[in-house]
Amino acid sequence: MPERKKILWADDEIDLLEAHVLFLGQYGYDVVGVTNGEDAINRVLAEPFHVVLMDEHMPGMDGIETAVAIKEKRPDLPIIMITKSEEESLMDTALGAKITDYLTKPVNPTQILVALKKVLERTQIEQKIATRDYLAEFRQISQRLMEGPTWREWMDIHARLSAWEIELDRLPDEGLKQSLEGQREECNVEFGKFVEQNYEDWAWGRGDVPPLSTDVVKRWVMPKLAAGENVLFLVIDCLRADQWMAIEPLLYDSFRITRDYHFAILPSATPYARNALFSGLFPGEIEKDYPDLWKRSDDDEMSSNRFERQLLDKQLIGVGLKIEPEPKYVKILDPEEANNTLRRVQQFYNNRLVSMVFNFVDMLGHSRGHSEVIREMIPHEAGYRTVVRAWFEHSSLRQILQAFAKQKWTVVVTSDHGSIRVTKGAKVVSDREASTSLRFKHGRNLKVDKRQAIVVSKPERFRLPQRGLNIGYIIAREGNYFVYPTNYHKYLALYKDAFLHGGCSLEEMVMPVVTMEGKG
Repeated sequence: MPERKKILWADDEIDLLEAHVLFLGQYGYDVVGVTNGEDAINRVLAEPFHVVLMDEHMPGMDGIETAVAIKEKRPDLPIIMITKSEEESLMDTALGAKITDYLTKPVNPTQILVALKKVLERTQIEQKIATRDYLAEFRQISQRLMEGPTWREWMDIHARLSAWEIELDRLPDEGLKQSLEGQREECNVEFGKFVEQNYEDWAWGRGDVPPLSTDVVKRWVMPKLAAGENVLFLVIDCLRADQWMAIEPLLYDSFRITRDYHFAILPSATPYARNALFSGLFPGEIEKDYPDLWKRSDDDEMSSNRFERQLLDKQLIGVGLKIEPEPKYVKILDPEEANNTLRRVQQFYNNRLVSMVFNFVDMLGHSRGHSEVIREMIPHEAGYRTVVRAWFEHSSLRQILQAFAKQKWTVVVTSDHGSIRVTKGAKVVSDREASTSLRFKHGRNLKVDKRQAIVVSKPERFRLPQRGLNIGYIIAREGNYFVYPTNYHKYLALYKDAFLHGGCSLEEMVMPVVTMEGKG
């Protein structure tokens, strides 16, 4: 049988509420009555209760005073205030006293029952509803997988899975979470096949092409500039869709928000995808103008992305958008730079276009591999979301955005790529000159199981940099990561569960593009 709940009801007319007490008893609530605030405090200190029902008007200590005294001793104990008054000031006072809920007389037994259920059984009720709704969603997504989703449907599927991940973070049902994780893995298997079949056509503009990294500025930034709006173009490196969903509510007070999505290009790594964002070009096209970009290691992101400002200026001029005064570009790599940018944010208000790159989320993912403390904080995706939200809530970036919102700027937020927690090693063979990345590689004589990777033997198919004669690429699918046969098991264990990017997965490729209009 379910555990009976013990309720303390403080009301100077408790004797007149016997019908209410009997009614609640039928639903598993045992009510203990007291007639004044002093007795309520003493009973709370002497025995355990699940909830306190508190009349606002009592002789001696009133309900508010009693609630404050109880909260000082038992801050975890929910209190429901019952009053005759509907004055806003009283409601504000009650909320300030950390009252859990508020009922206005006359109240019938059913109203009190609903209030108690809302306080005591909320998690169980939410769990029940979430289970019902997710199972319905599970069936719908499974049906869509059988029918073969379009690119629009893949974006929608990823958004729905991400929203469910955030929803289930609040609930204790591990079974539902495992079911969701399994469905995401199944989706990534099918998504990898879909991308391999269609990516070449997308790269060359054939057929029904989704918005890619190369389209973000043209589709979301340029129209705002052309309409005379001031625009902050913000790129948060390595920000996943679920992480954006976790921080978005923190901006509702400052902005009107519209969320869209684009696909990051392949490889879904900074030197490729972020240069594509700023230039509107595929890496193979950029190579013609900036051949030195591709002569260094892919790990050298500072070098590979050093022309972002010039690439954006060239893209704007290419469509006849001459921005005056000259657009500003800021790359923020550490907290000191972020604080400096916040201090001088007013200097940007005279510009029409400001571009900012924030690297915190990407650096956090990289640091996890070298720090036991960060690994403990971010054991999985839910932990990553929590840390990213906590950072953003107290960050200079949030204050910068609020400052632009007060000036009624339009902010376009996106990311160059996401990341995925890798779980399966994919054995790869190559020559000594192959790149070192774990989710994609380029080099000669690359050999890998095609079930674990997309093999691009001719870079021009995906409009990738040539990098020399006979250079090919391999791009990991799903949660795979590349490991050489030498010391295979050592490196398999070393990188398992790392958050990596560069491959083909929903988490790495389906990127939010968020248009935010400042409320002033």
